[in-house]
Amino acid sequence: MDGSNALGDFLRARRELVRPEDVGLGSGGLRRVRGLRREEVALLAGISSDYYLRLEQGRDRSPSLQVLEALARVLRLDADATAYLIGLGRAAAGGRARAARTRRPAPARVPASILQLIEGWTDNPAYVQNRFFDVLAVNPLATALSPNYAVGVNLLETIFLDPAERELRPDWEATTEDGVAILRGLAGPDVNDPRLTELVGELSVRSERFRQLWARHDVRPQRGHILRLTHPQVGDIELQSNKLAVGGTDGLVLVVFHAEPGSRNAELLRLLGSLTAPARPASRDEHRSTPS
Repeated sequence: MDGSNALGDFLRARRELVRPEDVGLGSGGLRRVRGLRREEVALLAGISSDYYLRLEQGRDRSPSLQVLEALARVLRLDADATAYLIGLGRAAAGGRARAARTRRPAPARVPASILQLIEGWTDNPAYVQNRFFDVLAVNPLATALSPNYAVGVNLLETIFLDPAERELRPDWEATTEDGVAILRGLAGPDVNDPRLTELVGELSVRSERFRQLWARHDVRPQRGHILRLTHPQVGDIELQSNKLAVGGTDGLVLVVFHAEPGSRNAELLRLLGSLTAPARPASRDEHRSTPS
């Protein structure tokens, strides 16, 4: 992944997704490009065609906030994508030093208090991930939901590349779409991060769907959602997912699942916990009462 012109790449990708009729231009006549033409974007944003061309080509890296907001309006970006665009513009204006950076600090460690917390949860599957979906800590009940909830696993890779994950997740298409958009949002303007480059490169080579989704430049924040699984042991189960930022770390997130108390999903979660719980060692009294 080449992040030397992240702002231009984003503008071009989003321009191709806007239909002329969406912005009142009509769709008559033969069009040789997808979406809007560069000159149409420039006209609607109130800037010159030459200036917009320089932005897309990376020859102008200092767009004003007003220009970025005008482009966001023309490209029909929501609040999250607009914030992402503004971040790209600020990073581009910051000069080459940021773009040339190839190292990040050492990976954040999960605080011991968080490890103790999730290990003590016997009714709530939970794990900790970084902003690239690498799992850094997990409790046994989460692993019971999927063996890919395991330390060292990248959840985005498994969802795209592991056939078992596709069978497990009835919402696989929506899950993959959200995952790519969230990854881009979490990465922000730091598109040259080595871990991001490695992950995007691997998935781009091995997954056509990832390539298509990554090329869209969709951006979404990481929010809680309903996790739907077709589990091989307990069948269909739905859990609420909550994502909590871990304070004092470099973007670590604690993901916790729970079911509504008294619901069928809560019963299934308890059943899953009982199926995967380690065997309890027999007490001395039990040994004495066992016939010889």
